[in-house]
Amino acid sequence: MQQVSQSAPLFESHLRGLKKIHQGKVRDIYDVDAEHLLIVTTDRLSAFDVVLPDPIPFKGEVLTQISLFWFAKTQHLVTNHLSTLKVEDVVADSQERAQLAGRAMVVKKLKPLPIEAVVRGYLIGSGYKDYKLHGSVCGIALPAGLQMADRMPEPLFTPASKAPAGCHDENIDFDAMVKMIGREYATGIRRIALKLYGFAAEHALARNIIIADTKFEFGVDKAGRLILIDEALTPDSSRFWPTASYKPGISPASFDKQFVRDYLESLQWNKKPPAPHLPPDILSRTSDNYREALRLLTD
Repeated sequence: MQQVSQSAPLFESHLRGLKKIHQGKVRDIYDVDAEHLLIVTTDRLSAFDVVLPDPIPFKGEVLTQISLFWFAKTQHLVTNHLSTLKVEDVVADSQERAQLAGRAMVVKKLKPLPIEAVVRGYLIGSGYKDYKLHGSVCGIALPAGLQMADRMPEPLFTPASKAPAGCHDENIDFDAMVKMIGREYATGIRRIALKLYGFAAEHALARNIIIADTKFEFGVDKAGRLILIDEALTPDSSRFWPTASYKPGISPASFDKQFVRDYLESLQWNKKPPAPHLPPDILSRTSDNYREALRLLTD
C-alpha cells in the first residue's frame, strides 16, 4: 500500500528556487525549465467552486499517491505526463523538499486540450437530473425506469469544455468537441477515456469500490500524441462509492468531500467567498475518507 507521511497540512506552497506560474483550487504549479513543470498538490479543498480556509490533513498526499498509482497501472493504455526527473532533482533546499514530500511530481510540459473527458458508469449528479428531465444524459438516450445511482447499460463518454477560472465547465456533445479540437483528437480521447474507466472500474470493484464516474484531462506533445495529464482517478476527480453500502435509489456514501458539502449545506452560507471554517470533526472525517480510498485501491 502507498503510505502518507505525518507532515503538517499544507495550505499553500512557497518555493524560493522556482517560479510559481499557476495556483489552482488545489494545485500549485512551478516552472522548472523549458521542458518540465513541478506540480504540488496542496491540502486545499474547494466546495461549490470556493476554496475553503482550512486544509484537509493528508489530502494532497493521497491525491498524488493515487494518481501515481494509476499512472503506473495504466501505462499500457496511454502515456502520461510524468517525467523521469524526481523532486530532489529540481528542488535544492532540503526544507522545501520536506514540505513537498509525497505531494509533488515533475511532469513534462505539454499543450493542454480544453476538454474534460468525463466518463459516467452510474446515474448520479447532473447526469441523473438530466435523465429525469429528458430521459437522456448529455443527449445520449437511456432506457426508461432507471433509478438514482443505477448502473447504466454501458459507460457513457460525456465531454465538457474547460471553463476559465471561477466559471463552471459546460457539458458539450461529441460534435462540439470535434469542432474544438478536431476529429482525430476527439475520437482518440473518447477511446482512451472509456478504456481507462473500464480498466480502473474493474480494479476498484475487486477492492470494494465503485467508480461511479470520473474525468480525465489530456495534452499533446510536440509530436502531436495524446498524453494523460493532471490527476487520474482520484476522489477529487471521481465519485468513489463503497460497495458495502451501495444501493440504487439513494445517493450512496462516498470517499470524497461529501461530508464537507453536507455540512456547508446546513449553514446559512451563500456559497460565495469567504467560506466558513470547518469544525475539527468534519476535517478529520474527510481526511479519513481520502486515506481509506488510498488504502483500498492500492493494497
